[in-house]
Amino acid sequence: MDHGVDAGGPTGDDGLSSEPIEVAALDGTIVIRLHGEMDIARSETFRLTLRRALTAGTTSRHVVVDLQHLTFCDSAGLHALLDARTQANRLGHELYLAAPREQLVRLLELTGTLPLFAVRPAPPF
Repeated sequence: MDHGVDAGGPTGDDGLSSEPIEVAALDGTIVIRLHGEMDIARSETFRLTLRRALTAGTTSRHVVVDLQHLTFCDSAGLHALLDARTQANRLGHELYLAAPREQLVRLLELTGTLPLFAVRPAPPF
């Protein structure tokens, strides 16, 4: 397993830090693992992390956003996931959501966006 970007770190001058966003290559698949909360404060970091992962010259065509450790997602986080789907499709990648928690599944259902994503079990790492 090849670990790449860890996009976590300070979120601002208040001394709080966000949970990391991990990127790894696993059996020819790009895995992006989110932890904690995905809200307006973190959505841009997620977008940038995904962009770097997709344009890093990898030959992988599968991207998994591992959501098993994501405890909350708001509309900004949903927008980031929708942007990720668009970006992955534009670059010829297939994007999957892995192990989303009930709160995120409910958000996807309420907004009518669940059918836009393939949902899979969590990757094995």
